[in-house]
This record gives sequence, structure tokens and C-alpha cells, in this order.
Amino acid sequence: MQAGFIQIWRDGWILAMMYGTIVTIAVGALSITFGAIIGTACGVLKWARVFPLTLVIDVYTSLVRGVPELLIIYLLFFSSVEFVTQVATAFGYAGLADSGYAFIIAVIAVSTISGAYSTEVVRGALASIPAGHIEAARALGISGGRIFRKIILPQMLRIAIPGMNNVWQTTIKDTALVSVVGLQELMRAAFVGSGSTRQPLIFFLLAAVVYLIITLVSQTGFDIAERALRLRSRK
Repeated sequence: MQAGFIQIWRDGWILAMMYGTIVTIAVGALSITFGAIIGTACGVLKWARVFPLTLVIDVYTSLVRGVPELLIIYLLFFSSVEFVTQVATAFGYAGLADSGYAFIIAVIAVSTISGAYSTEVVRGALASIPAGHIEAARALGISGGRIFRKIILPQMLRIAIPGMNNVWQTTIKDTALVSVVGLQELMRAAFVGSGSTRQPLIFFLLAAVVYLIITLVSQTGFDIAERALRLRSRK
């Protein structure tokens, strides 16, 4: 195995793995951001029971959560290539490389998946807020916007953090599936490297270690955010 590591280092595969790691983190970070935006908007609407939008959101979350993630990626990839090409051309990026298309579609696909799960996290967090807090604020004549900013939003964030942590962990693992569209992320780099050098054990072990490091670091970040929100709510 030591000889295999030396070969991988000499052939430059470590740099390829590092590049794949950067792409994985970028796709994951953008996807969880867009997913959180989608989830917050849809979660609030679903909690507020805004008909018929609630029905549309129910269909969206049920479809995404009921279909395998890989199938969703395939469907979005084959249905959106032409659309992405047209948008890129309209903005003067007609020569966008295949890797650029793959990256955009990967973010769209994973964001769609992340948004569906984030919707339920936000809706559940809002439903967990004691109704008496809102009723008391209304009895005091506080405006609806101020109630949302000062009472609902802080409690929602505190309750939703653990659930969003789970969504992030799922999102970062879902990025491994976008290798099917040709994006050179971590799993794709490991697959190509293992086939080229015939050292699959080493490459997949390295990928596993990198994913574990990302998970542990992000878990620490979420723990810090959760403690900070909990302390703030006590003031």
C-alpha cells in the first residue's frame, strides 16, 4: 500500500483529489444555501397554510422525498441541459465548458433535493413554537412583521439548526451522485484515479477520509451555532 501511495503522489492524483474536494464543498455549500432559501420560503407558506401554494409545495416535497436522489439528478440533467445552454448564451457565455454546465446542473439538482427536506425542517420548527407566544404578542398589539422577526424567526432558527445539520450531511453525500453528469468532484476523481492506477482501495479510502473530515468540521460548526442561538434566546 505504501508503494501505491507513492505512485499516486508522483502521478499527481493527490492534486486531482484536492480539486475534487473543492468542487464537492462548493456544490454542497451552494446547494445547502439555495436549499435553505427554498426551504424557508416553502416551509413558511406550508406552515401558514397559504392555499393553493400549500398544495403545490406538498406535491414538490412528496415527489422529491419519494424518488431516489440519483433519479432526480438524471431527470434534471436531461431536462435542463438545453435550458442552461440557452440561459448561458443569453448572458454571453455560449462557450461555457462542459464542466461549467455540469456544475450548474449539479447545484440545481442538489438544491432541489435539499430544498424539499429543508421545507419540512422549517415547517416542523415553526409548528414547534408555542402558539401562546404569538397570541401574547398579538394581544400586546405588536405588528405581524415584528412578531415574525422578534419572536417567530429566532425560535425557528434555534429549533431548525439540528434538522438543517442533518440536511447538510445528506447534501454533502448527495454531491457524490453528481459524478454521473461528468462533474469532477471528489467521488469522480477517486473513481477515475482508481481505474487509471488500479489502486481502488487507496483512492476510496482517501475519499472516505475526506468526507469524514468535512462531516466532522461541519458538525462542529453547527454545534457552535446551536449553542450561540440557545444562549442568545436566554438573554
